[in-house]
Amino acid sequence: MVKYVLFDLDGTLTDPAEGITSCIMFALSKMGRDIPPRSELYKFIGPPLVPSFMEFLGMTREEAEEALRLYRSRFSTIGWRENRAYDGIHEQLRLIKDSGKRLALATSKPEQFALNIMKEFSLAEYFDVICGSSLDGSRVEKGDVIRYALDTLGASASDGGEIIMIGDRKFDVIGAKEVGATSIGVLWGYGDERELIECGANYICRSVDSLAECVAVIG
Repeated sequence: MVKYVLFDLDGTLTDPAEGITSCIMFALSKMGRDIPPRSELYKFIGPPLVPSFMEFLGMTREEAEEALRLYRSRFSTIGWRENRAYDGIHEQLRLIKDSGKRLALATSKPEQFALNIMKEFSLAEYFDVICGSSLDGSRVEKGDVIRYALDTLGASASDGGEIIMIGDRKFDVIGAKEVGATSIGVLWGYGDERELIECGANYICRSVDSLAECVAVIG
């Protein structure tokens, strides 16, 4: 019987594309670097930013950390508001909550930013805990955030059969595997079906309106 349902934020509950890509463009501009088309920056949505700057833009770690500092300088004041909740997600969260599950946010976004977003878009009311990464870089990888969320809930990896992790990217699926949780990959975000299947998602959910049903099928 499923007791705990964990959710990613970006690309799962909200569409953050405008804010994230605008902040990346701002950072690159301040660093005097070429700015790719916005559509090429969507791959930054989901994974931690420092390794993404290094992998996708060829930055050194020092450059990537400077890019992150500049990114956050805009995101903390403007970028986090350049976001929107997916149509229908409130109703699905209510249905899942009303079925007796405990809900947790487990996002790679820094926790304070995540909390601001969840409150701004009236999502926080459905959640027992809101957990994210740490600004000092000590908790960044998705598996670490998931374990932190479980600890905060009073659950643990030994409860793996009672846990679902829902997200749109491979990082959510991989993190779920690390704690033995069941994973649901969703297709309205910034991953695609091939990515989610190849990394071993247990279930694929194709539309927001079927999310509560997907959870109910699992238990």
